[in-house]
Amino acid sequence: MSAGSPAGGVARVCPLFVGRDDMMALVLRRRAEAAAGRGELLLVGGEAGIGKSRLLDELVVQAGGRSARADSFAGDRDTPGLLLLGIAAALRAVEEPGPAERVRALVVGAGGVDSEGARRILVADLAATLIEALSTPLLLRLEDLHWADQLSLDALQRVAVGLPSVPSLVVASYRSEEPDAAREFTAWRLGLLAQRRAEEVVLTRLDRDGTRRMLASITGEEPSADQVDRLFDAADGIPLHVEELVAVGVDAVPDTIGGAVLVRMARLGSDAALTVAAAAVIGREFDRRTLDAVLGGDADVDGGLEELIAANFIVPAGDRFDFRHALIRDAVYGSVPAARRRELHARVVEAAPQLSDAVLSTHFERAGRADEAYVRARRAAGRAAALSAHREAVDLYRRAERTVPSGTPVAERAELHRLLGAELAAADANVEAEREFSRAIELLRESGDQIDAAAVVPALVNARHLLGVGYEARAAQLGDALTWIVGADGSDSAARRVRGRLLAAHAAAAMLDRRLDLSLRLTAEARELLTDDPEERLAVDVTRGSVLVFAGAGEEGWQLLLDSATAAASHEWEAAAARAYRMIGSSASVLLQYHRGRSWLEEGISYATRIERWNDAHYLDAHLAHVEWATGSLDAAEQRAGRARADGRGGITTEVTALHVLGYVALSRGDTSRAAGLLGEAAAIGERMRELQRWSPPLWGLAEVALADGDAERAVELCDRGLHGSEAIEDAAYLFPYLVTGTRAQLLRSDVTAARDWVERAGALVRSRAIPGTENAIAHAEGLVALAERRPTRAKELLAAAGHGWSELGRWWEGTQVLLDRAECARRTRGPAEAAALTEKARARATEVGAGALVARADALAARLDDGAETTVLSSREREVARLVASGATNREIGESLHIAPKTVSTHVEHILAKLGAARRTEIAAWAVEDARRGSAP
Repeated sequence: MSAGSPAGGVARVCPLFVGRDDMMALVLRRRAEAAAGRGELLLVGGEAGIGKSRLLDELVVQAGGRSARADSFAGDRDTPGLLLLGIAAALRAVEEPGPAERVRALVVGAGGVDSEGARRILVADLAATLIEALSTPLLLRLEDLHWADQLSLDALQRVAVGLPSVPSLVVASYRSEEPDAAREFTAWRLGLLAQRRAEEVVLTRLDRDGTRRMLASITGEEPSADQVDRLFDAADGIPLHVEELVAVGVDAVPDTIGGAVLVRMARLGSDAALTVAAAAVIGREFDRRTLDAVLGGDADVDGGLEELIAANFIVPAGDRFDFRHALIRDAVYGSVPAARRRELHARVVEAAPQLSDAVLSTHFERAGRADEAYVRARRAAGRAAALSAHREAVDLYRRAERTVPSGTPVAERAELHRLLGAELAAADANVEAEREFSRAIELLRESGDQIDAAAVVPALVNARHLLGVGYEARAAQLGDALTWIVGADGSDSAARRVRGRLLAAHAAAAMLDRRLDLSLRLTAEARELLTDDPEERLAVDVTRGSVLVFAGAGEEGWQLLLDSATAAASHEWEAAAARAYRMIGSSASVLLQYHRGRSWLEEGISYATRIERWNDAHYLDAHLAHVEWATGSLDAAEQRAGRARADGRGGITTEVTALHVLGYVALSRGDTSRAAGLLGEAAAIGERMRELQRWSPPLWGLAEVALADGDAERAVELCDRGLHGSEAIEDAAYLFPYLVTGTRAQLLRSDVTAARDWVERAGALVRSRAIPGTENAIAHAEGLVALAERRPTRAKELLAAAGHGWSELGRWWEGTQVLLDRAECARRTRGPAEAAALTEKARARATEVGAGALVARADALAARLDDGAETTVLSSREREVARLVASGATNREIGESLHIAPKTVSTHVEHILAKLGAARRTEIAAWAVEDARRGSAP
């Protein structure tokens, strides 16, 4: 890119590449490594105008060798494969005609792809073709990837897997400040980084000295401090802003980049001004033929282009032209009067009928030709939805809604709202989805079509569930919909099918509220009505499988869920398959099935991401974060939960799950203040939803926080609330962790009787469901009570069993704590070596996990051992009694031997038991033997 001299101004483009030496060195190293056969995908991020393109320009110049470039533009997400077509053109330009033609043919033929399986094959073929082209050394430069369509991103994701074995570098720029406009790209990027399939560098703003150096380089003279200060404040460290603001004169700095562009436009000649306005209407990128046709002789195009290139508004790009930056194009477009814009958009559709339906629909809409925009947008949206490009489909269906002709039949308008609602729900935009479903139902009911109106209610109810509407309200809405189809017009089979779907939706709602018996009854009724609808019957089986695993019929339920997920995916029933993965993954997370649950969750996330069902992907990610926490990977849990929470905005179930996982992590690290805040927020959301599975997990965490802070009364209160909630629906899945916490809380109050009563009451419910793994909580709690009741032998047995069970499950929180409980038991039964070994093992585990809370507890116990707190001081008479107890003598025999009354002997025995923390004479005997051994040791 060469510097130019705009009329009336100084040379604008900075001749020096300022402030990026480290970045430049890094990308050059990666280019050299790729040339040696170790290719990779390098992502270059940063704000608009931060210098991403300049960095890549410098890379191309300094690295040398073959290079190719393809760009994405605003609006490209509406048309699957646009970036791939750009890559194909770039490959053709570097003499790779074979792969270029195959990529183009695959993309052009993608319109016939109407299933998930066919789409996967298409993506695999595209990736293989690109890897073939990259097998010869090449620097492939991709610009503005945040605007790329999903099909292109999916193909590049597969390409990233093969890059380490080819001698090419793919380097892609993206704008980092557009998360809402590019959520699919964000998920794609984070997935690649998490899997280490890509490397990322992010450009930061220039500091004051960088701004000074840039200004000096542009003007050729050292600026004054005042000039630097004013420019630094206005440009805010963004290089493009520096260039644009300097171009209008450093002594008259405008307030915004748009203002700077407008000032420069005012200096253009009339031909250049007309040309740049037409170019801005065509788009970020344009070709000469289209530009000529749109201008229609209004301007001298050759002269206009020459002036615009010299002024650095546009740059040549092969046989096309490109605005130097999207911000410049946006500023120019905004300056074109509305009437002139409409006229130019109308000329575009006449000049370029070969453009895709998605692109043409934009031009038709902006030209004021709504009827034609509607037809094109509706058609393009259907194709995008078939390719699982849900965000693209949302944008196009919204355009169709804006341009729907006034005479469109009610049924067609209602279907448009329903389709948009479905795409919004898949994209995790649940507030908007609820609005669209509600509007579809309203239109259908107004037209008297009660059956079709009722058919939309399950989707509406699901969206409302994700927004936190409680079970009772959702069940009532489903019940109301059932009344609409009583005596409604329509065939019996249609009414029967809709009734079955409504019952299936109610069964799912009851299952989520853990009303397991009701859900089982409803699933049976629904299946009878859905005999001719295999996809809906499979969805009912997913509900039934979930009920079975929570009711204790684990293996039958797991197999039913796994079979349902596999069958739905094979039939390409995306919604059913995603829900099956959601149910099997989240259920495994809750029900202690961590090892196989991890694989189910990862598989489900991969599937949901591939088909762009973002709510499901984010929710599963939050549950995988829970598995990470439960198995002792706190850093991974925190990172994953934080990402799920950030990416899953709009999905309340994702939000509440991610929050309580983050709270657990903070609790584990000993940050009870942060834990209380996170868990309190999660509990508040769960209570608003009035679903046990949402409020009980954070409530348990809050009970643990209270316990850690020494507030026994608060911990007891919270545990009681958890128990009451579980008792109301006969739940055990969410109750089991309360068993140990509630026992500790009662013992902290020194109320052994209450602890025993607690274990019996809560344990009875856990036993009744017999969910595998929950029996460890019963053994653990009973062991704590036995220890408090001075029955150390029994305590040792129970705690050892619980420890083995927690270890088998991989659950570290209770597993680490039970080591400390066993150490305390050993301390009380005169086993200092065992106590020390168990304490050290617990400390090592807590340190490995990064659990400061349990490290502190282990240190406290170790200090007691080191200080000799385990040594029990008996009087000389008590020692004599203890030795005689060890010999097997009765109280009468001991009294005769020591010449004291049997009653006195009994008192001595009670005192010894108390001092030893023991409950039986055999434990006194064991202590006496160990004491004698120590006394005889040299």
